[in-house]
Amino acid sequence: MKQYLNFLEHILTRGTKKEDRTNTGTISTFGYQMRFDLNQGFPLLTTKKVHLKSVIHELLWFIKGETNIRPLVLNNVRIWNEWPYETYKKSEDYRGESLDEYVEKIRDDQAFAEKHGDLGPVYGKQWRDFEGVDQLKMILEEAVKNPHSRRLIVNSWNPQRIKNMALPPCHMMFQFYINDNRLSCQLYQRSADAFLGVPFNIASYSLLTMMVAQVLGLKLGEFVHTMGDAHIYENHLEQVRTQLSRTPRPLPKMILNPDVKDLFSFRYEDFKLENYDPHPALRGKVSV
Repeated sequence: MKQYLNFLEHILTRGTKKEDRTNTGTISTFGYQMRFDLNQGFPLLTTKKVHLKSVIHELLWFIKGETNIRPLVLNNVRIWNEWPYETYKKSEDYRGESLDEYVEKIRDDQAFAEKHGDLGPVYGKQWRDFEGVDQLKMILEEAVKNPHSRRLIVNSWNPQRIKNMALPPCHMMFQFYINDNRLSCQLYQRSADAFLGVPFNIASYSLLTMMVAQVLGLKLGEFVHTMGDAHIYENHLEQVRTQLSRTPRPLPKMILNPDVKDLFSFRYEDFKLENYDPHPALRGKVSV
């Protein structure tokens, strides 16, 4: 994953200080691209341990079109908890609960979760129901009928629904490309949290590409990651420098259950990661 370390170096050497919505402060650059050959191993970061369980459960949650955090909470996936909690704190039902207490209520009380655990029409909703269009099904069908199509695109950026989303899409549009019987994917990400978010995004869209390739009977190509505002939060600088001091290790191998031929039938148990030997995890606070 030398590509990722080069990305961090680029931000540190070329970036400038920039204020942001969260008031944390960032070192920011605009416009960057990384490429990963998916035949060279699964691009899961090795300079720190990445919580693959969260990556897989979140991706399956997107694919199902879900927007409530309860399915994630029930699987001990925490990555979305802060956003609906911030909304809950502004509601008349808020009784001073901590984040942990709020998550416990989401887990144990379905009615509470239905009322206070939804993120609005975020990624999964747009993937599966963009103003009535199931974009995932549409591109799968189009890829079979016309593999040379330049329209194999899924767009999460729905301007008229942005105001109803807990967080507007950061990884907002992706396009599949088929050539020589190989499937590649390019993601455009408008806002890229280099330390916390980007390693998840690389793994998630690489995995999605593998899943789509399998159900379409295609070989693997590349994952191309294109970013707009690529930034390191100032409270992540120490962790970033620690990563840059570490030597990348060989990439692991991701194995998919070969019996799954329908994108919407994948389960958590259908994924097996082999030979993952990362450096120790590095923690960082998410900016909401």
